[in-house]
Amino acid sequence: MTEPAVAAFVLPDDALDGVGSRPFGVYVHVPFCATRCGYCDFNTYTAGELGTSASPQSWLEGLRRELDAGAAMLGSSGRAVPAAQTVFVGGGTPSLLGGDGLTDVLGAIRSSFGLAPGAEVTTESNPESTSPAFFDAIRGAGYTRVSLGMQSAAQHVLRVLDRTHTPGRAVAAALEARAAGFEHVNLDMIYGTPGERDEDLDATLAAVLSAGVDHVSAYSLIVEDGTALARRVRRGELPAPDDDVLAARYERIDAALSAAGLSWYEVSNWAASGADGASEATGDSRCRHNLGYWDGGDWWGAGPGAHSHVGGVRWWNVKHPARYADQLESGVLPVADSERLTAEDRHTERVMLTLRLRSGLPVADLTVDELSSAERIVADGLLCRDGDALVLTDRGRLLADGVIRDILS
Repeated sequence: MTEPAVAAFVLPDDALDGVGSRPFGVYVHVPFCATRCGYCDFNTYTAGELGTSASPQSWLEGLRRELDAGAAMLGSSGRAVPAAQTVFVGGGTPSLLGGDGLTDVLGAIRSSFGLAPGAEVTTESNPESTSPAFFDAIRGAGYTRVSLGMQSAAQHVLRVLDRTHTPGRAVAAALEARAAGFEHVNLDMIYGTPGERDEDLDATLAAVLSAGVDHVSAYSLIVEDGTALARRVRRGELPAPDDDVLAARYERIDAALSAAGLSWYEVSNWAASGADGASEATGDSRCRHNLGYWDGGDWWGAGPGAHSHVGGVRWWNVKHPARYADQLESGVLPVADSERLTAEDRHTERVMLTLRLRSGLPVADLTVDELSSAERIVADGLLCRDGDALVLTDRGRLLADGVIRDILS
């Protein structure tokens, strides 16, 4: 283990109290991409943008220092260092690190926090930077789950999104991952891209189902400010996504996935098993790491721009990989800023996140005024009672953001 950085950022004792009794995960942000997708506003950099200012090696050295510092902080004052129950390596394009690089990442987590028995370990991957040898390597290293960015099976849709992989590669990669021994494989879809037709969506769904994956994430296209896609929409080169079209596409996706045995457990996520509320049941296909976010757990986010949360304190790292590595080399955690969540903040976030889950929002979590609003929404058919919880109806999922706003207003 490398020497932990001496961190200027310090968590208060009351935030550290209870660490280990709440779900705990580690998120690792890999900021590297071969090309920049036109719709993406994540903290990513191509080799040309970085030049010689940062490299995967300097990033990995910084990552080791940050993870060691994080373990030292959470294990301070005689506390036990929490073992990671879940790990999620995201980006960016983690698969650009190759099997050896991702093995090193997991090794750094093992040597700092350690892994809990039965830990879920996920990495995102771009289909074009994977191969059977890649999947064999990361499966052997201890990864248990792979999430592949498919987005669409239509070439012209991928072109609008500036995705470089060929339409069939995502399915082939999913099959290779399963052949390497991965029981849990996710495919990401994006729907509502300008120019996408119903038949394009149907072809994407057919391809997803042919891959035999046990998890699907489907997100409506959001035109983020500052992206190349936003500039094209602003210039009138492409139409903005239409809300009615997005709603119809969502219903089409839900119908196809449900018919194939994948059940929704979060508004944008479907799993083959575990959606009945058993959080760690044998064979559960839900993403346990994301459930930790949605259920208000703790996580250490390592890497440039990564966000963390422990005991009601949230903080986030500096964004540029060079500055990230330099600060850690100088012995300081690369925290850009932090905030202490008030009781009202935590309540608002709990309503916002848990209402998106199939398990629903416990009625006991609502104030009298919020419950009154919720009862009116039940009468409108957007929420239903499921025991002691409120759950979005099928129509309510289409209007989830509005339902949440109405409850909290």
